[in-house]
Amino acid sequence: MLDTLETLCCLAGVTGGEDEVRDYILERVMPHADEVRTDSMGNLLVFKKGAVTPSRRIMLCAHMDEVGLIVTSITDEGYLRFAQAGGIDRRVLMGKRVSVGPDRLPGVIGVKAMHLTTAEQRKSLPEMKQMFIDIGAADRREAEKLAAPGDLVSFDENVVRFGDGMIKAKAIDDRTGCAVMVELLEGELPCDCWFAFTVQEEVGTRGATVAARSIQPEVALVLEGTTAADIPAAVGPDQVCRVGGGVVIPFMDRGTIYNRELWKTLTRLADENAIPWQTKTMIAGGTDGSAIQRSGTGAAVAAVSVAVRNIHSPASVAKISECEDQKKLAELFLREMAK
Repeated sequence: MLDTLETLCCLAGVTGGEDEVRDYILERVMPHADEVRTDSMGNLLVFKKGAVTPSRRIMLCAHMDEVGLIVTSITDEGYLRFAQAGGIDRRVLMGKRVSVGPDRLPGVIGVKAMHLTTAEQRKSLPEMKQMFIDIGAADRREAEKLAAPGDLVSFDENVVRFGDGMIKAKAIDDRTGCAVMVELLEGELPCDCWFAFTVQEEVGTRGATVAARSIQPEVALVLEGTTAADIPAAVGPDQVCRVGGGVVIPFMDRGTIYNRELWKTLTRLADENAIPWQTKTMIAGGTDGSAIQRSGTGAAVAAVSVAVRNIHSPASVAKISECEDQKKLAELFLREMAK
C-alpha cells in the first residue's frame, strides 16, 4: 500500500492533465479487471466481479487529479507567468521547485527580490500575478522552445517518510484514495464493484459528474484526503480533524450531506474492528460525493478520508497507518455490501 501511494504521489497529474496517473493505474489494474473503459473526460472506469452480486450497484470513487498551476504567458525575459489550476494558497508557492509541461521541464517559482521591495510591500503577500516561473531561459525566444501557454505545472518534491510514521508528499489528496482502489482491485472482492478513478475534481467534481451518469451507482463510497488544521494556531473545532486522530468519516461538507445509514455502518465497522476514526468538526470542503449523490435517480453516498496537513501544497503530511486503515475500512464496507 505505501509503495503504491509513494509512486502515485510522484506522478504528475494536475487537474485536466491526469494522463500519467491514469496510465500507471491502468497498467496495474488491467490484469485484474473484468471491464475497463476510459470516457471522453478521461475518467478511468473499472469493473470487477466479486464473490456475490449485490442487490444494489456499488461504486468506489477517488480522484486522480492534483492541484497545480497553468502557464498563461511568457515574458520578454523568458519567465513564465501562471495561474492556479485548483485551489492553491499562494503563500505556499514562493521558492518552490516545479515541473512544467509533459516533458517535466524543471523550474522554480520566483518573486521580486526582497531588497527591491519597499517596507510597505514587505508587509503584504505578493499576488500570484507578481510571481513567475524561472526555467533558466535567456529570453522569450528560448523559453518558447521549451514551454507554451496552457502547459500544466506540478510541484516537484520528493516523498519523505519521517517522524512517528508520517509521510510528506505532494498530491496525497487524493492519491491515497487511488492507492486504496488499486490495491483492492488487485485482490479478491467480496462483491461486484465499479471503481471510478475520476478527473478534474479539484475544479468542481467535473469528472465524477460524467462517471456517475455512466455507471449509475445506487451506493457509492468516496475515498479522499481531507483538510487537517491541527497546528498550534488552531484549537478545538477549528482544527477540522487531526493527523493521528484516525480515519475521517464525515457526515456533511459544503457539497454533500452523506447518507446517514451508511455513516452509521462505517462508524460501526470501524468500532467493531478497532479502527480509530474521527469526524470533521467544521462543515467545509467537498468531494466527488456531491456529483455522485445527484446523478441520475440519485445515490446513497458515504466517504472515508485521510486527514492531510498542509493540504493542496507540495508538503502535504499524513499518517501512514491512517492510509492503511482507509483501505481496511473500504474492504469492510464491501463485505457489508455483499451481505
